[in-house]
Amino acid sequence: MRIAVFGASGRVGTRLVEAILTDPGLELAAAHVSPGSPWIGRQVGSTVVEYRPAEADINAHCDAIIDFSSPAGSLYLQRMIGQRSVPIVIGTTGFSGDELAQIDTASRYRPILMGANFALGFAALAHEAKQFAGAHPGALIAIEETYHRRKKRAPSGTSLLLARALREAQTAAAGASAPEPEIHVHRSGDTVGINEVRFDLGDSEVRFTFSVQTIAAYARGALAAAIQLVESGVGPGRYDALDI
Repeated sequence: MRIAVFGASGRVGTRLVEAILTDPGLELAAAHVSPGSPWIGRQVGSTVVEYRPAEADINAHCDAIIDFSSPAGSLYLQRMIGQRSVPIVIGTTGFSGDELAQIDTASRYRPILMGANFALGFAALAHEAKQFAGAHPGALIAIEETYHRRKKRAPSGTSLLLARALREAQTAAAGASAPEPEIHVHRSGDTVGINEVRFDLGDSEVRFTFSVQTIAAYARGALAAAIQLVESGVGPGRYDALDI
């Protein structure tokens, strides 16, 4: 399977490139970086591929594209591809409502799989926490996140996703609007990612914790998602990683 990486010089993008090069079942179709990047023109490992800005003809011979760039970069990629049907996995977060609407427009032509956290195991945690929230609609929910000190202080896409999913589960179970879960943001050293959901039941507490040890975990999960997206043969549309 031939995979192109968009945002190939980023923290996750570099790990994606490494993972593809070491997997005998995968081939790196392209390594896209932003215009003006110092990486442009560099050879990727021992391959014939060079780091280059995204161009439509580079994407002409790949089975899937994995995008870990920025909201603006993701939208640029969608515009550049136009009406082509190549499947895309998006690990970029922080989209506004209007930007998501533009992604929806692009998904009329191709399957687009989006996820706030592609690390293997996160989907299972989110599923179990959502089930617990539905079984205990009166529990008070608090979400804690800890990431590296360079990450912005705003709640991550992972925490926002959990908060929305858990509130929806409690609301559906109670038949009335549930309160917004509290989100507590922490930044510490080089922490890759720790996400915790706490359910306060009054006289007891239940915690769900998910800890990512290396950045490579996000790359491995995104690759697994891309392979599944291609092999599933699903048609155009915007899909959520928690559903697929």
